[in-house]
Amino acid sequence: MGEARVGARGVPKAQGAVIARVVAYVPDLLFGSSVLGAIQAAGHEAVLVPDLERLREALPSADALVVDLTADAAVRARQVSECRPPGFPALAFYSHVEADVRALAERTGFDLVVPRSRMAREGPQLVERLIAAGR
Repeated sequence: MGEARVGARGVPKAQGAVIARVVAYVPDLLFGSSVLGAIQAAGHEAVLVPDLERLREALPSADALVVDLTADAAVRARQVSECRPPGFPALAFYSHVEADVRALAERTGFDLVVPRSRMAREGPQLVERLIAAGR
């Protein structure tokens, strides 16, 4: 399975802002389409990657990262922290019933950590906040 691309890198946004390329590491492709929609709604290019190998391929040309920690959180957080450059903007979302995952994500350096329900509800605003913080 390849990566899904939407948008065009470098195309001017309203008021002179530049579109960022955001990689979404979301193995759940059904929710991944929702995350892609949130990134697009924020006006950025979206790339969905379902596995670590594709994340490693996509990350060098990305401006920010969104990661699903709802399953295999400890493994996925460690893998992402190993391939993510220092200071690279990253958002993680997790199942609200697993508060320990939030603490894990914060310890491993994610800039924003939110429950999955908040990602679904406020995705575009969260992506904008992540991009703005990374500039």
